[in-house]
Amino acid sequence: MPSVNSIGLVVREGAEEASARVRAVAAAAGVAVVDGDEARPDLVVVLGGDGMMLQALARYLGTGIPVLGVNYGRVGFLTAVAADDLEAGMRRAFAGEIRTIPLATIDVQVGETTKVAVNDVVVAGSTLGRLIELGYAVGGEELGSQPCDGLIGATPTGSTAYNLSNGGPVLVWGLEAMVLTFIAPHALVIRPLVVPRDTEVRIRNETVDVETTVLIDGHQIGNLATGEEAVIRVGEQHCLLATLPEVTFFRRYAATFGR
Repeated sequence: MPSVNSIGLVVREGAEEASARVRAVAAAAGVAVVDGDEARPDLVVVLGGDGMMLQALARYLGTGIPVLGVNYGRVGFLTAVAADDLEAGMRRAFAGEIRTIPLATIDVQVGETTKVAVNDVVVAGSTLGRLIELGYAVGGEELGSQPCDGLIGATPTGSTAYNLSNGGPVLVWGLEAMVLTFIAPHALVIRPLVVPRDTEVRIRNETVDVETTVLIDGHQIGNLATGEEAVIRVGEQHCLLATLPEVTFFRRYAATFGR
């Protein structure tokens, strides 16, 4: 990546001192700190954890502006720089010593509402502990119905979150795919399914007289009455994650989940 001339800053509460340190490094390197809502920065720096990274990736979705994280959270799987390495990491980033990874999203349609998921889309029962029945079709082919607690459609970014907790596979960043994973399926043989780009998935509520809830990145966007469907597919837009060259997906994966 070329050297950076301007950055936007996203700072979690309690990381104000770190923000001042980033500004000092930026000033020494001749890098302007701008308001990301009013100007178009070359790079967005997030001082926080994975939650703030996801918010920033969603905020700059489709802009082509990469997002680089400094870990001031608990796990920081999406971040590239450790808090202890802030100054050195920023100097390298401002010099252009970073690479960018386009991250696939999921387009979600519920009725007349269309949204984009950065992490995942979940169709679940609105009453905790009550079994629901979901039918699903992939690429126009019906795959049957399944009693369960819900169904997750996860991006590669979201595959290490709720999907992983429910036994779904991890998708490597850069894959143009999503994974479908049932939540607590009432069956011995049901398995997650990885779906490629340009393949439509329809998720249908077949629960009698019970609505299901549709959530995107943890936020409810609508409900499905009996017989209604949510339509999802790998999205047209990408988030752009910035990382240092040596901080690869597999290195982070081993450090986070291999211990």
